[in-house]
This record gives sequence, C-alpha cells and structure tokens, in this order.
Amino acid sequence: MAIHEKSLIRPENLKVQDKLVIDGVDVSGHWSTFIEPRVVTDYNETLEEEIAALPGGEHIHRCWQCGSCTNSCTVNAVNPDFNPRFWIYLIRVGMESELLRDKDIIWQCVSCHKCTSACPRDVVPEGVMKATAHWLELKGHTPKSKSMLFDEEFSEQVFATGKIEEGRIIRNFFVRTGQPLLQDWLVEMARRIARRLPFKLGLTMALAAIFRPKARKWNNASAAISEYVNEQHAKQRKALSLE
Repeated sequence: MAIHEKSLIRPENLKVQDKLVIDGVDVSGHWSTFIEPRVVTDYNETLEEEIAALPGGEHIHRCWQCGSCTNSCTVNAVNPDFNPRFWIYLIRVGMESELLRDKDIIWQCVSCHKCTSACPRDVVPEGVMKATAHWLELKGHTPKSKSMLFDEEFSEQVFATGKIEEGRIIRNFFVRTGQPLLQDWLVEMARRIARRLPFKLGLTMALAAIFRPKARKWNNASAAISEYVNEQHAKQRKALSLE
C-alpha cells in the first residue's frame, strides 16, 4: 500500500545534485533526484480506529488505494494538494504528523459526493474527509470550521424546537463566526422577499422568530434525541482518548 509518487513527496525531502558523477556516469540534474531517507518514530497505531469511530469514517478500512476518489475530486481539480487518497493512506498507516501537515486544507471538501460515486469499495471518501476534519477539531489541531459552526447551530435549533427558523439560524451563525449581522446581500434578499411575501405568511414567520414555537409534543422527542446525541459524543471522545 506504499505510495511513492513524486508529487506526494515533500519538496524538502527531494535532493537533486547539480553536478554528480557515479562510476564515470554523469547523473547530474534530473537523473540525480533522491528521496532523503528518514525514520518515522511517531506512528499513531490507533489513528484509523479514531477516524472510524467518527460519523463518516466507518468504512475507511475498505480502501485499497485505487485513487478513484482523488481522480474524481472537484477540489483536487483546482488544488492538486487536496488528495483524499493520500490522506486515507496516511491515516491507515498511522502517520499522524504527516497528516497534520495538510490540516489547513482537509476541511475544504465541498461534499459533492463525486468520490463516493466513483469509489468501487464503498469507502464513502466524502464521509472520511468530514470525519478527518472533525477529528482535527476535536483533537484541537484546528479551530472549528464555519461549516461545523453552522451544523451546530442548525442541530441545536432542531433539538430545541423540532423546527427550523432560517432567520435565527443565519443570525446566530453570523454571531458565532464574528460576521456583521447586516450584510448587503442579506439586506437585498430580505427586501425582495418582503415585497413578494404574503402578509399572513410574513406575520407567521415574524412571530416564529420571536417566540420560537415547538413542534407538537416535542419535549419527549427532544429529550430522547439529546440523550442519543450525548451518548454518541461520549463514545467519540472515548475513542479519541479525550476523556
């Protein structure tokens, strides 16, 4: 399962001699490209298990490194450094320090699911990318992404009321991410909606934004969902040795 493509070797680990003669043969330049030897001593033997314990990473063990995910990836077409196949490889062999070198771009997955459709082993690479991004956040290697903050706001509103109020989600999301509440595009969208929205519907939405009505008989359902979510979070933290 080892990967030896030159594109996946860090530039600082490639050594090229401008002038090199070996046994009377000139191997200068391109012919003298060598990979600097190194010994890896910081393997995380539980890294694959940690990713597999998070939502989306359950099937990472099925990967056989065919490269279909990276070949079909929307982000890779724009940024060749975004390489799901390579990261799955690093996770499976436990090379945590090497994985962390790309921590600032792993979250860029756009969830187009092209990789999931192309994968012949049902690894669900999109899920693995989300699980890896979540792992980075839980471990404290990266701050929570805006995507994660939006998911939290969305979920908390559903758990609390059983309903979604878009205006409150946007407002609270802006607060969590430090964005101004009044943005030109949002003001313009609100104006256009207000001009075409039936009065009764507009009034209902305004009241919902103020009073936060719950779905009927939601308290029991909310308690059950919260209990399940807390159990899952506890399992995940235990799997990542965060307790």
